[in-house]
Amino acid sequence: MSLDLRKILLLATLSFGVLFLGACSIPERGPGVPAVDTARALPLGIPNARFFADGDPTPMIDEGTRAFEREQAALRAEGKSTTRLPPVYYLAVSGGGDNGAFGAGLINGWTALGTRPEFKMVTGVSTGALIAPFAFLGPDYDEGLRDVYTNMTPDKVFKPRGLAAALFNDAMADTGPLSEVIATHADQKMLEAIAREYQKGRLLLIGTTYLDAQRPTIWNIGAIAASGHPGSLALFRNILRASAAIPGLFQPVLFDVEIDGKKYQEMHVDGGAIAQLFLYPPSINLSASGVRRERHAYVIRNARLDPDYAASERRTISIAGRAINTMLAASGQNDVLRTYFVSQRDGVDYNLAYIGADFSAPKAGEFDQAYMRALYAYGYQEGRDGRAWHKLPPGLQPATAGTR
Repeated sequence: MSLDLRKILLLATLSFGVLFLGACSIPERGPGVPAVDTARALPLGIPNARFFADGDPTPMIDEGTRAFEREQAALRAEGKSTTRLPPVYYLAVSGGGDNGAFGAGLINGWTALGTRPEFKMVTGVSTGALIAPFAFLGPDYDEGLRDVYTNMTPDKVFKPRGLAAALFNDAMADTGPLSEVIATHADQKMLEAIAREYQKGRLLLIGTTYLDAQRPTIWNIGAIAASGHPGSLALFRNILRASAAIPGLFQPVLFDVEIDGKKYQEMHVDGGAIAQLFLYPPSINLSASGVRRERHAYVIRNARLDPDYAASERRTISIAGRAINTMLAASGQNDVLRTYFVSQRDGVDYNLAYIGADFSAPKAGEFDQAYMRALYAYGYQEGRDGRAWHKLPPGLQPATAGTR
């Protein structure tokens, strides 16, 4: 997600002057996992519940192998050939806060077009994490997706805490309202549906940032859903909330783990702190897997990719805030380029959608309902008309080619 980070910077600056105040008043948390044991910690004791994108790729490769075996078993059960494999489709949905209305509209418009495929794998980060389960489960969940992104208002996302939260709390806002929205849609029925699709070899992956260890974490939602663990639904909801937890603005999420009988807590925040979108770690080379099949990747960037011009005030907070927003935009563009080059290396057909320069609806503030509805309608039209997808990221297109 992305909100006005200038406010965070201002409050952080104010806090340095009075940091000694409230040193005993900050929220408590359990002990962090020792650095040497981060890979040993297993939430709910599920061995394949999550992976570290910056670590040994073997566990993810093994999970991919098992998913392929489940897919083959499902094909045999349907009386279909396992020698001539059908094409597979991947979907990656990025962060972007209320700009997630674009991705939601695009996906639902794609359904209306009639060409939306069933995805072998769906990944999501931040607002993309909230979209991902709906996209993974298919058109039957389009109504819920539309509801989330057209009826959202600020009071359904957070409650401001006031200036004192910069000193005495873990975030500037309480995201209890967002937790309620998540719980409404991410229910037991959804979890069971995800588990069924996982058994067919499909994968739903959500990214968070493990703040203590500074590690990109990929949560294997299908494995969690299929585990049958009584705590799996609560873990699923917490993962969605963590992936959208903008550091400093929204509360971090603490995950309880146990190692050798000792209890610890991990602190996770918005996956966009490290990567705003992902297909799979570059350390995994699909072309070297030995499995020959047609592969297509679809990447939804819930943001514009053209420069967002604004004259900056000659004021410390304004300059720093503008610089932070610029770094976030550059980070998102780099993620788009990374997914493109990895897909080209692996022979995966690449398709990118993003908010075009032709969208110009005014925005009164964060999670402005009128703005989100206009953006949803724009995304829906792009998806329904089949004009959303680009074969090259901006900057790689030939000089004579247009952006649309």
